[in-house]
Amino acid sequence: MSTEKQLSYQITNTYSVLNDFTSKTKTVWLVCHGIGYLSRYFLRHFHHLDAEENYIIAPQAQAKYYLNNEYKHVGASWLTKERTQMESENVLNYLDEVYKAENLENSSRLIILGYSQGVSVASRWIAKRKIPCDEYIMHSGKLPAELTREDFQFLNKTNFTFIYGTEDAYLKNGIIKVEEKRLNELFPSNLKIRTYKGGHEINTKFIAEFA
Repeated sequence: MSTEKQLSYQITNTYSVLNDFTSKTKTVWLVCHGIGYLSRYFLRHFHHLDAEENYIIAPQAQAKYYLNNEYKHVGASWLTKERTQMESENVLNYLDEVYKAENLENSSRLIILGYSQGVSVASRWIAKRKIPCDEYIMHSGKLPAELTREDFQFLNKTNFTFIYGTEDAYLKNGIIKVEEKRLNELFPSNLKIRTYKGGHEINTKFIAEFA
């Protein structure tokens, strides 16, 4: 008979940044990539923002793997259905360290963005750690089912935006209707829903509007 045991140990991980944080920086972004990305490549979607005014931080999902069954390109995943609660806590602990390392508590304007799988990660972190931010952008992803309106009530001055492509293969029409209804219940007074003609891809035009 096999038995699965559990232990704790210390790990080291990276994260990537774009531009320099200076006295001219107006907006700090923390952006959580989707499945299959490495953080340094995810930052390509933010190169069009003003480099002097925007400082972008991209945390790195820990679980890396080879893409497309070829031993060439590497991607990463934040979570799976395996031991989700335990793995979520590991991710939250990691994001806590990024938050401290970059002194985000003292940001004059903080935007948090989650893309695809990054939406579930960023949402849990904001809700469970009570992370204040000026904008929370949910791009092409779903909020975890366990989160409630009460989890986000401390963000009474935060603007919430849900962005998705109308041809997104991962967000079918039925899923979108359910998600929009739920988001309106969670954020009844400060939610905007933005759509674009396209699939499961980052909309850099919308991102530029927040900068």
